[in-house]
Amino acid sequence: MKISTKEISTIVDKYHEEKSSLIAVLQDVQEKYHWLPPEALQFVADRLNVPLIDVYSVATFYRAFSLTPRGEHVVTVCLGTACHVRGAPLVQDRLKNLLKIDPGCTTPDGRFTLENVNCLGACALAPIVVVDGNYHGQTTVKKVDQILERYKKKKARKKTQTRKRKK
Repeated sequence: MKISTKEISTIVDKYHEEKSSLIAVLQDVQEKYHWLPPEALQFVADRLNVPLIDVYSVATFYRAFSLTPRGEHVVTVCLGTACHVRGAPLVQDRLKNLLKIDPGCTTPDGRFTLENVNCLGACALAPIVVVDGNYHGQTTVKKVDQILERYKKKKARKKTQTRKRKK
């Protein structure tokens, strides 16, 4: 993957090249690329004058960061006790079938990453699916199709709007 050092420089400059802003810088880089490419980590380390090992320590400590490519949309299924009892395994199976990937994987087109967690702390909404930070409570197998369709359309709308602007 080719990163843009100009874009990463803009991110680092936003935080005035302060070492204490490492987490914020990494969050912005991940938002841009959907993961933390090794070249980006090296560039950030150099610009913030922080040892690369320290940058990797932060990137691997927080679960929010990913050192492998992630999809444009991250779909997370809670498999905690309340969600499990209320059908989360069936919801996850439906997502696996629709996306044709296992948890921890990204679709070949880079659109979706499927993950599971042990608890999201929203047991009253069980079973719960989170897509890009949006909580979808009391998810059923039937609702999975609607949820995914909504995010598939988001991308299609963005492409259409981009094409219209270019004309």
